[in-house]
Amino acid sequence: MSTLFPALAAGSDRPALRFGADALTYDELAAAAGALAARIKDAGRVAVWATPTARTAVAVVAALLAGVPAVPLNPRTGARELAHILGDSTPGVVLAGADDDLPAGLAPLPRVVVDVTARGAAVAETAGPESPALIVYTSGTTGPPKGVVLSRRAIAASLDALADAWAWTADDVLVHALPLFHVHGLVLGVLGPLRRGGAVRHLGAFSVAGVARELGTGGGTMLFGVPTMYHRIADALDEDPALVRALSGARLLVSGSAALPVHDHERITAATGRTVIERYGMTETLMNTSVRVGSAPRPGSVGAPLRGVELRLVEEDGTEIEAYDGESVGEIQVRGPNLFSAYLNRPDATAAAFDGDWFRTGDMAVREADGGVRIVGRKATDLIKSGGYKIGAGEIENALLDHPGVREAAVTGEPDADLGERIVAWVVPVDAEHPPGAEELADHVAGLLAPHKRPRVVRHLEALPRNDMGKVLKKALPGPDLHG
Repeated sequence: MSTLFPALAAGSDRPALRFGADALTYDELAAAAGALAARIKDAGRVAVWATPTARTAVAVVAALLAGVPAVPLNPRTGARELAHILGDSTPGVVLAGADDDLPAGLAPLPRVVVDVTARGAAVAETAGPESPALIVYTSGTTGPPKGVVLSRRAIAASLDALADAWAWTADDVLVHALPLFHVHGLVLGVLGPLRRGGAVRHLGAFSVAGVARELGTGGGTMLFGVPTMYHRIADALDEDPALVRALSGARLLVSGSAALPVHDHERITAATGRTVIERYGMTETLMNTSVRVGSAPRPGSVGAPLRGVELRLVEEDGTEIEAYDGESVGEIQVRGPNLFSAYLNRPDATAAAFDGDWFRTGDMAVREADGGVRIVGRKATDLIKSGGYKIGAGEIENALLDHPGVREAAVTGEPDADLGERIVAWVVPVDAEHPPGAEELADHVAGLLAPHKRPRVVRHLEALPRNDMGKVLKKALPGPDLHG
């Protein structure tokens, strides 16, 4: 048996989570989740309508107590992507609020209403460490999203390694506004505090004012965010003394999901005296590395491997790079108890993702003399990191090609001061004199996939550059317009 939530089993009147007006102590969370767990224990798998609310936290905890794998659903997912996820994961029910407006694609599934005020008997965890806990869908560079099966073992190992690196304890109160349908917001941002016996304060939606309030007068000690959030915080510091005081008093500021620009590191440190810590992980691996709490400022570094994680850099031919010189670039491969179990229904993709028992991340990096890792880019050119999301270009290209006005399409990423990277669509229109507009194509993609996958820039071409095999040569596209 693997107990993910010792504090939940012990029970107390300590605060566990707060989402706006909804606040639950550990006793109240155990009772609400216990009531729901009793209703879903025979459901096989459950889909969770993962809104940024206490309902999502209660639903996922209930599934984990019941030993039933949970499939978090992005509420803004388009119809095609949702249909794929449901067809692939085959959940028996969907967990949602009574007033949640669910899309037509979920109509065939029975809705089990999540009530955060429900009070049932506490449920003890009985599932084993290798039991699937979550199935989180991640976009690859081509094709539909793959379901990453995360075991209870992987979740516990990764959270405990972070606790070691960050001195994370039951006294910490975590503040964040991250979505709850991926690893950063759900596993680290909700399950992390609950495993430690601490508390989480979720802002619902990100705002600089919300961060200042919860870290200032709200008692928050830790802040999790993505670079876009920290960029907006950095922009506000000069005019917001309360924000400066709030950040200055925080014990730990953590940025993840993409690289935080050095300029934003420097602005935050200069104004507050606090260092933003970066860490590195993936859906398939959870967390691999982190700068440790109390370390000197290390802009650009994601730190050293976490406890229990082995990391190596390899050449294209698989030769391991031994140098710690800050210059020798290789692909990151990792192994350890933090790794996922498999891609759901994809033994071929699972096998291809590993070199023996080493997971191929596709990320390129160098190692510094002190063992710190600095990521320099993707092995592939088709993964875009925008606003904290990792987005596959291939699925956006496929969505664009479904538009009647698009003959050919390619998608790339370009540097963006706010988002990290912005999505750029290169389009060959059917009618060159009347091409589809940028807003029309952005709405089209958002409707099929999700709003954060829409192109921010559309550029029209007479033809896409291709090689003799017909493959689009993205490197031959015109250079980025950094001001467009």
